[in-house]
Amino acid sequence: METEKAIVVASFGATHPKALGAISGIVKEVRNAFPGIEVRIAFTSNIIRKVWHKRQGEKTFLAEHEDIPGEILHVKGPLATIADLQEEGYRTIIVQPTHIYAGEEFLDLSSYINGLNAIRTIKAKYMPFRKLVMGRPLLGMPGPLRDYHKDMIAVAKALAPDVELARKNHAALVYMGHGNKFYSTGVYIEFQKVMSRIYPETLIFVGTVEGFPALDDVVDSLIHVGINKVVLMPFMIVAGDHASNDMAGDKDDSWKNVIKSRGIKVVCMLQGLGENSRIRDIFIQHIRDAAVDHRITL
Repeated sequence: METEKAIVVASFGATHPKALGAISGIVKEVRNAFPGIEVRIAFTSNIIRKVWHKRQGEKTFLAEHEDIPGEILHVKGPLATIADLQEEGYRTIIVQPTHIYAGEEFLDLSSYINGLNAIRTIKAKYMPFRKLVMGRPLLGMPGPLRDYHKDMIAVAKALAPDVELARKNHAALVYMGHGNKFYSTGVYIEFQKVMSRIYPETLIFVGTVEGFPALDDVVDSLIHVGINKVVLMPFMIVAGDHASNDMAGDKDDSWKNVIKSRGIKVVCMLQGLGENSRIRDIFIQHIRDAAVDHRITL
């Protein structure tokens, strides 16, 4: 087992059962791409893990959702998942995040990995890992090793069906990303520019729940260019609570209703990025790249 290798697919997670398809689909494709390699799933969100752990004892929920896999009901965080693998003898581990970009969740995960790699035993043979490495997020990350601009282009090309849907509806395309309050969300603006350059015939806007550009910024842009109809989609791996409530909910402050209140027709699509097979392929390529960069044979 000393030479065994494993992959940890680290996702923020989701509490809505219907949203799990995006995550389980990524995990399934990773397993198919790397037969013979142990693949585990981990949720980085403490709150989401607690929800699933509580559901282990909810008989009604379990009866209504018999298709929920055990690896979700008993999901662990990245640290515990890595510790389990190390205890079982896996000493070469690639952690592949499904986060959109190098924001708060990704950087926390990176800190965990760096901390574990800082362990130094007196005797080298007792080191807990031969190699513990991390893949890059969907939109890449800063640095000279891998050009994040190429990642953005790959993601933009993978979203061609979304653009075609907007075109058929004679509408602009609006994405709702999550964003965060602690690190720059300028990556969303840059990605919007990439999308507009690749699809110049369609007006495309990207906003965030947290950070800039916010909903108000998106609405101002829609009004400025005279948009009368939009296709609204989540720019998130899963179409979970944020998509169902913040984006497409019935409350007055949902993205759907705020945009509609300005006289703009809205077509909502509850589909996470993880449901797109070409997006899954990008994560698989990021795993292959991490292996090459760290001289790991998969």
